[in-house]
Amino acid sequence: MLPWAVRRTRLPLLALRCVACPSGRATVGDGAFRVNANGKLLDVWLLVNCVSCDRTRKLTVHDRVPVRSLPAGLLAGYSANSRSLVADTLLDPSTARRNRFALDWDGRWELHAPPVPEDPWPLRITVTFDDPVPVRPDWLIAHGLGLSRNEVARRVKIDIPPNRRTRLDFSFVLMPPGQ
Repeated sequence: MLPWAVRRTRLPLLALRCVACPSGRATVGDGAFRVNANGKLLDVWLLVNCVSCDRTRKLTVHDRVPVRSLPAGLLAGYSANSRSLVADTLLDPSTARRNRFALDWDGRWELHAPPVPEDPWPLRITVTFDDPVPVRPDWLIAHGLGLSRNEVARRVKIDIPPNRRTRLDFSFVLMPPGQ
């Protein structure tokens, strides 16, 4: 069994319309949170910037939650602008749904694949995703093995649809050439 891994190289862009210019992309930039207290209630936002005009926009993380309902470590992470907390918040599907944006992963991930040995046929390869990067299995396999997608269709046995994007771990069997 040969392990492959899909890993992010940097945080994805956000497919999000800017209110000041025609751009449709935003970035987390330095990754800053804004925490606002109103009595015993807190609002927490993640600040993002338009890639064209650099206008700042707030994405709602928590809206009018009681201070005591947030763990102290989480609140400290928001106040300290923790990089890992920025990534977790950005990759959280509920944050994307609440703020109506999608993640743009183009050029922000890479495939870590060791060389394929020549001898053992058939060869089972497992692909794991460290982050929810949507990728077509046929394209990923073709890229990782240096094959055409037609050759991938002939030589690869896979249990999921190869031409439909996935974010879930999968495995496939590579058959020898000419079979």
